[in-house]
Amino acid sequence: MSLLNSLRPGGRHGLSSRETRDPIGLAVAAVNRLAQSDLIDRVGLRKQSEQVVYSTTRNGFRVATAAGRTFARAGRRTAGERPARAESRGVFDLNPTEDEAMLVSVVDELAAELLRPGAAAADDACAPPDDVLAAAQELGLPGLGVPESLGGIMEERSATAGALVAEALAKGDMGLAVAALAPGAVATAIGLWGTDEQQQTYLPAFTGPDVPAAALTIAEPTVLFDPFELSTTALRDGDGFVLDGVKSAVVRGADAELFVVAAQLDGTPALFLVEAGTDGLEVEADPSMGLRAAALSRLHLTGVRVGADALLGDTDGEAYRECVRLSRLAWCALAVGTGQAVLDYVKDYVNEREAFGEPISHRQSVAFMVADIAIELQAMRLLTWKAASRATRGEDFAREVGLARRLCAEKGMKIGLDGVQLLGGHGFVKEHPVERWYRDLRAVGLMEGVVML
Repeated sequence: MSLLNSLRPGGRHGLSSRETRDPIGLAVAAVNRLAQSDLIDRVGLRKQSEQVVYSTTRNGFRVATAAGRTFARAGRRTAGERPARAESRGVFDLNPTEDEAMLVSVVDELAAELLRPGAAAADDACAPPDDVLAAAQELGLPGLGVPESLGGIMEERSATAGALVAEALAKGDMGLAVAALAPGAVATAIGLWGTDEQQQTYLPAFTGPDVPAAALTIAEPTVLFDPFELSTTALRDGDGFVLDGVKSAVVRGADAELFVVAAQLDGTPALFLVEAGTDGLEVEADPSMGLRAAALSRLHLTGVRVGADALLGDTDGEAYRECVRLSRLAWCALAVGTGQAVLDYVKDYVNEREAFGEPISHRQSVAFMVADIAIELQAMRLLTWKAASRATRGEDFAREVGLARRLCAEKGMKIGLDGVQLLGGHGFVKEHPVERWYRDLRAVGLMEGVVML
């Protein structure tokens, strides 16, 4: 019996009273609604002719960003509420808590039943299926980084839970995982650094029933891009700012209703909230080698005027530095999940594929290559979990995330390459998913922003 069906009625939402009181338990309870809907049975794609990003991928023209919803302005400008830090358990223990394990088991099944079957079609269409986005919303993933007091599902800082969820989703497909997690990155940023006004204005949309498409945009189409030397600028103008520049790797840019844009302000990188439909915003498809299911776009900002209340966080770069680190941590988790998908797939393949009357796994060269994948993957996982654990407790994790990113970028690409090699000629064709995972894994060392824990 699948986990989705096992959560059907038996008490409130089929969960125990403790679980219904717990924030993560409430998130898992949402799966009951998901199981009773037809989302799991429908893995379809919107018609390509109806997708703005797909049409711009073919034709290469720019369009204005969508005129999104009107976010209700709150009246206060005081500092917002920050998520509480988790307390240290006093031991070196990277095992997930009971609640985290419960959440991950649900996301694992979502990845297996929705993301994996729809990944190839989404990669071809350069857009995520509506069903995947709706399922992620049903589970409350956009609010995973938002504290319970602000309408989210977490009582404490949730970098560890976020890393586990990102890893589980990426086992289904990294591109679709990025598309599903992108709105949550914006919500998490507002939860961490937003003023009371910003939180009251925007967070209700991310914790309600109709979550907007949103994107965290740091990367730029620059050779050897450095996230701390941005070409996009923010100039003070009266009581606001004027933004100019081009951002790349913007997830679902044509659909997004809210952007968090990184720009250079007085020589220091800063973050700004920019609503879709603002004058001077244009979006253009930015198709890439990998992550095609995330519908990547370029965002052009030409004289975009925003108010003083659009500044997210501080002006000394502290919030921005943490944003970059949390984003890199998320990419490490995605690399671990995709690497695990490669390992699981090639293990079965080399045991079933026969040559000269025996499975090719009997050849030492093949067996050692699979063993190397498993060893490197475990190292990647441990470094990522350790960095996430320190972030969860509010401790400095710059060193840990730097080590994790270096290892995940280097070994993640090698795992993808070895997966293709182990399949031989089959690794080169789209009949098998390993070629797509290889393309996706190459993004880990290049991407900045987009997702965040």
